[in-house]
Amino acid sequence: MKYLVEKDKKRRCLFYKHEKKRVILKALLQNENLSRGTRWKISHKLSSLSRNSCLSRVRNRCVLSGRPRGIQNYFKMSRIMLRDGISNGRIPGITKSSW
Repeated sequence: MKYLVEKDKKRRCLFYKHEKKRVILKALLQNENLSRGTRWKISHKLSSLSRNSCLSRVRNRCVLSGRPRGIQNYFKMSRIMLRDGISNGRIPGITKSSW
């Protein structure tokens, strides 16, 4: 499980490293005023970037357990760890409701 968390961290680093370059290349690729040959070269540069540097390859994971599903974005925790933290009083300002 830990290797998946490390792999995701690596992908996030690659995404932040190449984000600006990817946005610029995509904007140039959509420019209709450029010639076909130029746009083809830009397309080739964009496809030569690492696949792991794309945002769609990044996965939200729980910071405590590494669980990939059921993540609460505000806390960056899975629903299971969030419930456990609230029940044990480790998350200030939130209590488990009962009625």
